[in-house]
Amino acid sequence: MRVGSMTLAFPCLCSASTSAIMRNSNSIMVFLLLAILSLCKPNSLACNEKEKQALLRFKQALTDPANSLSSWSLTEDCCGWAGVRCNNVSGRVVELHLGNSYDPYAVKFNGRSALGGEISPALLELEHLNFLDLSTNDFGGAPIPSFLGSMRSLRHLDLWGASFGGLIPHQLGNLSSLRHLDLGGNSGLHVDNFSWISLLSSLVSLDMTWIDLHRDAHWLDSVSLLASLSELILPNCQLNNMISSLGFVNFTSLTVLYLPSNNFNHNMPSWLFNLSSLSSLDLSDNSLQGQIPSTISNLQNIHYLNLSVNMLTGQIPDSSGQLKHLTLVSLFSNFLCGPIPSRLGNLSSLSRLYLDQNKLDGSIPSSLGNLSSLSYLYLYSNKLNGTVPRNLGLLSNLVTLYIANNSIEGTVSEVHFAKLSKLKYLAMSFTSVVFNVSHNWIPPFQLEYLGMAFCKMGPRFPLWLQTQRSLQILELFEAGIVDTAPKWFWKWASHIQIINLGYNQISGDLSQVLLNSTIFSVDSNCFTGQLPHLSPNVVALDIGNNSLSGQISSFLCQEMNGRSKLEMLYIPYNALSGELPHCLLHWQSLSHLNLGSNNLSGKIPELIGSLFSLKALHLHNNSFSGGIPLSLRNCTFLGLIDFGGNKLTGNIPSWIGERTHLMVLRLRSNEFVGDIPPQICRLSSLIVLDLADNRLSGFIPKCLKNIRAMATGPSPIDDKFNALTDHTIYTPYIEDLLLIIKGRESRYGSILPLVRIVDLSSNNLSGAIPSEISSLFGLQSLNFSRNNLMGRIPEKIGVIGYLESLDLSNNHLSGEIPQSIINLTFLSHLDLSYNNFSGRIPSSTQLQSFDALDFIGNPELCGAPLLKNCTENEDPNPSDENGDGFERSWFYIGMATGFIVSFWGVSGALLCKRAWRHAYFKFLDNIKDRVYLATVLKLSWLRYHFRRYRIRIKWNSILTGLRCPRSYKQERMEERGSGES
Repeated sequence: MRVGSMTLAFPCLCSASTSAIMRNSNSIMVFLLLAILSLCKPNSLACNEKEKQALLRFKQALTDPANSLSSWSLTEDCCGWAGVRCNNVSGRVVELHLGNSYDPYAVKFNGRSALGGEISPALLELEHLNFLDLSTNDFGGAPIPSFLGSMRSLRHLDLWGASFGGLIPHQLGNLSSLRHLDLGGNSGLHVDNFSWISLLSSLVSLDMTWIDLHRDAHWLDSVSLLASLSELILPNCQLNNMISSLGFVNFTSLTVLYLPSNNFNHNMPSWLFNLSSLSSLDLSDNSLQGQIPSTISNLQNIHYLNLSVNMLTGQIPDSSGQLKHLTLVSLFSNFLCGPIPSRLGNLSSLSRLYLDQNKLDGSIPSSLGNLSSLSYLYLYSNKLNGTVPRNLGLLSNLVTLYIANNSIEGTVSEVHFAKLSKLKYLAMSFTSVVFNVSHNWIPPFQLEYLGMAFCKMGPRFPLWLQTQRSLQILELFEAGIVDTAPKWFWKWASHIQIINLGYNQISGDLSQVLLNSTIFSVDSNCFTGQLPHLSPNVVALDIGNNSLSGQISSFLCQEMNGRSKLEMLYIPYNALSGELPHCLLHWQSLSHLNLGSNNLSGKIPELIGSLFSLKALHLHNNSFSGGIPLSLRNCTFLGLIDFGGNKLTGNIPSWIGERTHLMVLRLRSNEFVGDIPPQICRLSSLIVLDLADNRLSGFIPKCLKNIRAMATGPSPIDDKFNALTDHTIYTPYIEDLLLIIKGRESRYGSILPLVRIVDLSSNNLSGAIPSEISSLFGLQSLNFSRNNLMGRIPEKIGVIGYLESLDLSNNHLSGEIPQSIINLTFLSHLDLSYNNFSGRIPSSTQLQSFDALDFIGNPELCGAPLLKNCTENEDPNPSDENGDGFERSWFYIGMATGFIVSFWGVSGALLCKRAWRHAYFKFLDNIKDRVYLATVLKLSWLRYHFRRYRIRIKWNSILTGLRCPRSYKQERMEERGSGES
């Protein structure tokens, strides 16, 4: 405990003394009794004057902005000061409770009420102080005073979250009486050698949360020597191992082991499962590997088991069903496989079971229906199959049932919910469950969240929903509902924050609907009728992909009681008409506006620039005319502009380069004219530049190399248009965009921040492709087709390593295809047709895999995949076309110049310097003599060995004749005869 009270033995003494006095005469007894009882009153003695002065000096060194120590004055008894506790017998100060009253685990506490400054050595004069609590104050990163190690009477030291920093002093190891040490919550503290902790032989509780302990690899050996230790709390301490070099761990008294968020990255050590007294074990988020051993059944006193967010594999051991005292089991976010052990149904005390985000398979065991205390059951994101057990409906204490994202199928009926009166959160989305209840079913629960996406709730609209008066989130998209929304539905839905009924076939008239919901989504349904009226409480409205019609002005200009809170308005792919009205000013909170793919017309009003919070603006595929309004330069947070597919005219404004947050600029399929403004190169965050299908002219700006976001690989960058609303219940709004990449149009949503594209096709651009385009290393799609570009492809185009699509067709480009193009290993779409390229197509498996149509229209081009072969006498590098002859000329000129300079550099020095000349010729003479001598010696050696060889052969012949005289003479005669002939 951080704040405790001292247990006094003196009242017992008073009682004993009183009993003894009762044996004496009445008068004396009464007198003495009154005197003794007066001594038994708390704080009856004044505090020690020396300690009072020490406390005043201690206060003087502190800063107290909240004046919480105002009672500390000379006129008051120090035993009555705030936070001071004295011994009732001696009057000596024994406890200081100066911890901040705010929650130490909160992200921030009110700093105005926190003490600060310095801790004065005057505390050393409090010789009987055994309890010191300075937690959750603010000492500004100052080190823990080493003199605290001299306060030998301390039994409780609490410095939690007091903003200390630096090295923890080893002198704390002198506090041999210390039972409770809490230094946690001070992320600036670190330990170089943890051996001093073993000297605290009386320590019962140790908390060092967020303290850097990684410098001592043998921390466990030091801590395990604390035989009395009951609680060990070391989360986020950068520990790297739990392996003891001593071969054993002496934790006989340990009941709480709390080591989450370290980096052990190894198997769980065997000593863990010998801690029979352990009641709470938390090793979550530690990169632990291997399997959960069956010896886990040794932890017979365990109540709390958390091994989540690790890399554990294998099956959940059956022996875990023997841990009868378990109330919480958390194994989520691992790689556990196999079935859920049916013996878990024996854990009668279990209230929370988290097995989600693993690879568990098989069916949900029916034995889980025996867990009468179970409140939270999380099984989502596994590979479970089969049906939902009926006896789960017997779990009368169940609050949360999450079984979504599995392969579960079958029918769910009223029986499955028979006794779930406490159920608030039900998630079965992304399963194949068929929800089959009677038409007039009244559920026993009141839900706050219902997720049944991709389940079959239809075809009729579920009438039982109207009984749910506490519902906040309703997800029924693609739930097989083919029905008309009942009249009660929209009135009932007024209290719901998120409604998603997308991808159904719900019909009905929305003209009189009053929406009070926070997010309303009816994507891709068959809704017909006019636009709904909005409540000012709506924060996000999504009714895209429908058949809504009517004038946009009737929707935007409706009367509302109060200022609108709408942040996201999403109505694309409908049949809205008319012009954007001036009452757009009323929607000041808008940050995401999508009116694309409707029948809107007229000019984009200047008043749109009054929506200062805009981050994303979609007006694509309408019939807007005129230019881009100048007022948009006021929308400084714009991250996405999509005006494609309209009839906009004029020049692309230069001020657009001021929008430094802009990541997506899509102006394709309009009627813009003039040059591409060079200011566009200031958009360092730009990842999509699509100006295709306009009437732009001039040159491609060389400064495109300054767009830094395209010079990096396709990694997620700071997202400036997808944003989280101010309400924590919302999910982020994900923008999507239609882009033409690799010759086909595709929709990019969640991966849009990973895309890098430049599309300037179908314009009147001229000049050469700037070589600076090769600096955009992260570019994935480059399209300059259908322009009037001339010159050659940049030689270094092969350094754009992430390029997947390259389209330079229908231009006037010439010369050879650069050899570096074979380095584009990700290239899957290439079109160089209808240009004036010549020479041989570079050879690579990738280039030859493209179709011949990708190179057609280049008469001088040869080689595979074209049918035209390159002849042997055909110069593959014609100098008059690509300038190689010019380069060879410079090579020969350079070679001749180098020879002349080097020759006269040496010869001139010898002519001008006599000493160098003499030394040079002397060196040559020495070399000549050495070569001559070596040659003579070598020849002599050869002659000598040649003579020895002839002598050896002659002697061999003589010896052979002596051994075989007849044959030898015959051979000699034959040789002589053949010689005569």
